[in-house]
Amino acid sequence: MTALLRILFFMLPLAASAAELRDYPAVQVAPHTWVIHGPLADPTVENQGFMNNPAFVVTKDGVVVIDPGSSEQAGRMVLHQIRKVTAKPVTHVLNTHVHGDHWLGNQAIHDAYPQAQIMAHPEMIRAATAGAATRWLDIMERLTQGFTRGTRALIPTVAVVESQTFSAGGIEFRIHAPEKAHSRTDIMIEVASESLLFLGDNVLNGRFGQMDDGTFHGSIAACERALAIPAKIFVPGHGKTGGREIVSAYRGYLAALLETVKREYDAGKQDYEMKNTVKTAVAPYVAWEGFDQHFGRHISVAVLELDAM
Repeated sequence: MTALLRILFFMLPLAASAAELRDYPAVQVAPHTWVIHGPLADPTVENQGFMNNPAFVVTKDGVVVIDPGSSEQAGRMVLHQIRKVTAKPVTHVLNTHVHGDHWLGNQAIHDAYPQAQIMAHPEMIRAATAGAATRWLDIMERLTQGFTRGTRALIPTVAVVESQTFSAGGIEFRIHAPEKAHSRTDIMIEVASESLLFLGDNVLNGRFGQMDDGTFHGSIAACERALAIPAKIFVPGHGKTGGREIVSAYRGYLAALLETVKREYDAGKQDYEMKNTVKTAVAPYVAWEGFDQHFGRHISVAVLELDAM
């Protein structure tokens, strides 16, 4: 290897780590809350692996970040948007579940604010430590063809549980931890003073994702729980922020699919035999991002769930 080639070879990891994610604007959705709405598509070279909805709440003393994105690069972009709003430090980071498109940006937050508490469900911490972190690092790097290279998995260290509350800079945050929902590691975060609920991937708006780690029954229950909370603003894990209607719409898909699968299952049909009937039942949702990719698998997951009952 020539001297020039050796220099170029050793520069490649540094160049990848230094890559910058394009800016996405932070939209103010409540008096102290901003959301960065990511693209709806799964991670790609084109979207640089960024696809979720990072958010932040500005308190009297600092900033609480929710789900800082899928990579070190995404986390840096989130910090850039925060600094357009406030110079206050990040004091807390909340990760809604174990899927890495939501939390691998922790690294950038920690590098900038090493004293910030990084918080998640105890099962999220356990699963990430047990191998999910490495798996998600590999997924993101592969799907972005190396754009996210250099990202490290900064696993949360502070566990938060059902009904726990904590205050940051005069604002109270309440944890709701639905069981067996989207990933079995999920939390939703209520900010009552903002009349707002961060839903994580328990509710998606305008797109579908994988259901392999969760259950339809648990996901429907999570939607019903969200609707029972007296909030006016609902921030989904993916898709635009909205009102109660986005929760009702996603619950409608889950319930229509599960109920139709159950009828077909009870009639003795296999998953491939019921596809057309189920598709008719969920017709209002066929234009959502990822429908063709995930629909067949959703039927199979629902059948496996019914098998286990």
